[in-house]
Amino acid sequence: MADVNRGNRPLSPHMTVYRLPLTAKLSILHRITGVGMVLAAILIVWWFVAAVYSPEYFATADWLLTSWLGTLVMTGSLWALWYHFCNGIRHLVWDAGRSFDLAVTERNNWIILGASVVLTVLTLIIA
Repeated sequence: MADVNRGNRPLSPHMTVYRLPLTAKLSILHRITGVGMVLAAILIVWWFVAAVYSPEYFATADWLLTSWLGTLVMTGSLWALWYHFCNGIRHLVWDAGRSFDLAVTERNNWIILGASVVLTVLTLIIA
């Protein structure tokens, strides 16, 4: 007998059915911040190349990177750097076979997010 309800059910768990745990979301964010830091590095290298090329070209690059948009991008890149650093330390701890307990992992998720924000703010204050 044919299953008449077949068209109404999802074929597999998807984003509307399955909720990713915070650890999975942070893993995805770790990859995104890695790519974002490469793009920020390209902007910084462009700024240095513009400084060598000509004063007018440097003025243009400097204007863009010191505008509100450039400041926002560089601040986000700074946070990405600190987040990537903190999460990388967690991965080193995991490579050592530690902190796999679910409660410890959940606590470390929030510590990493908080530490990345605090380190970003401290860096902005010091600089």
